[in-house]
Amino acid sequence: MTDDFKPPIKSRSTEDLLKIVGAPKKWNPIAFKLAENELYNRKVDSKKIEQAKYLENKRDRIETSKIANESFNFFSLDPTNLFINWSEIFMFLFSWEYEKDGFLKKASIQRKYRPIILLFILVIIIYTFVS
Repeated sequence: MTDDFKPPIKSRSTEDLLKIVGAPKKWNPIAFKLAENELYNRKVDSKKIEQAKYLENKRDRIETSKIANESFNFFSLDPTNLFINWSEIFMFLFSWEYEKDGFLKKASIQRKYRPIILLFILVIIIYTFVS
């Protein structure tokens, strides 16, 4: 395998190599393999490599948890939009992808309240046309 990366894998610090080895999904497979080989050449303790993998896995779980527990922000501090976050309201009413994207809390709130709000909007529209 040739080291065509910039900067070359061999010139990177041990900490950088541990980051590469800790997150193989985020890096090119060749870079991962070269970093792993370089760490073994530098005689880095295998416990340190395992710890880097564990820490990266933990960071991913924390990030996933943050996304899953994120709630809606319908109100903002922007007076030009009348203190309402219209894009968030639009996404609440018309987006179908919250659960697929990992926003579990938003998906459950949306499932519960979207039919009520859409029914309310429909009643208002019908009432304005009838009267």
